[in-house]
Amino acid sequence: MATRVAAVVVTYEPSIPAARELLQALAPQVDSLVVVDNGSEPALVAELAGIVTRLSGETELIELGENTGIAAAQNLGIAWARERRAGMVLLSDQDSIPAPDMVARLVAGLAAAQEETGSGAVPGRPGRVAAVGPVTVDERAEGTTLLFEDRRWGPRRAPVPESDGALVPVSFLIASGCLITMEALDAVGPMNEAWFIDHIDLEWGLRARRAHFSLFGVAGASLGHHLGDRMTRIPGRERAVHIHSPVRNYYMARNTLLLMGSGLLPRTWWWGYLFWIGKYAAFYAFACRPRLKRARLLLRGLLDGLRGRSGRLSV
Repeated sequence: MATRVAAVVVTYEPSIPAARELLQALAPQVDSLVVVDNGSEPALVAELAGIVTRLSGETELIELGENTGIAAAQNLGIAWARERRAGMVLLSDQDSIPAPDMVARLVAGLAAAQEETGSGAVPGRPGRVAAVGPVTVDERAEGTTLLFEDRRWGPRRAPVPESDGALVPVSFLIASGCLITMEALDAVGPMNEAWFIDHIDLEWGLRARRAHFSLFGVAGASLGHHLGDRMTRIPGRERAVHIHSPVRNYYMARNTLLLMGSGLLPRTWWWGYLFWIGKYAAFYAFACRPRLKRARLLLRGLLDGLRGRSGRLSV
């Protein structure tokens, strides 16, 4: 396996200080890095370009000029990495900060996972490894980790071992911080551009598993990440809830139904997601302002999902 690692960072209207911190932390850890900007304001793009040109190593900024969706931007970055003969691609959102040794730990974890699955040391796991990911933490949620394991009704948060380098079998990996082998991308295919945003990483992970690849989290590899726009508390619920914009409500509702119709979900997971999307829609429609706008977009998303419609939302 080629050992070159290329990082693909997707941006859209980023906070420039946060983007600078991310890129300066990530660039020294990889062999090459591309920023794919999804139609940010020209002033922001100009500032991004200045940051990228001052980074060490092989770097480039690709300006798309419009928002094509995160999957399309990721696929463009992956193609860039392929042209540079990278054996692994490290995906990153704009709101993540990797630990200084995150990539090295992921590369080591990938090698260990390939060895262990190939030798049968991980029971029930096929011998090919598609990707590994860090222990992702959103500090706004009291340090809640974002690794998910198989449960009866769908993915649930996985316990993380304390020992560095321990492998955590997971249902899927959130995109930011995910280190994917080019072999897996060749076998599984690209990210699903038709879904635009939301459930892109889950859908790809399920396709990878259907193609008999495994996915693992790597204990000790750390990534700080902000999921959603803000956090809120719900009475009776232990963890705070991530709040997304009304437009994201549309994509989540639509893509959940598209996922349910994809044939990728086990039967019990199908029922689990049906129950979950009902709770999701009710919470946002009745508890989160602007309620009417959210209710309209949620209904539209559910109807489009039932009709099998995809692509970018036309407002």
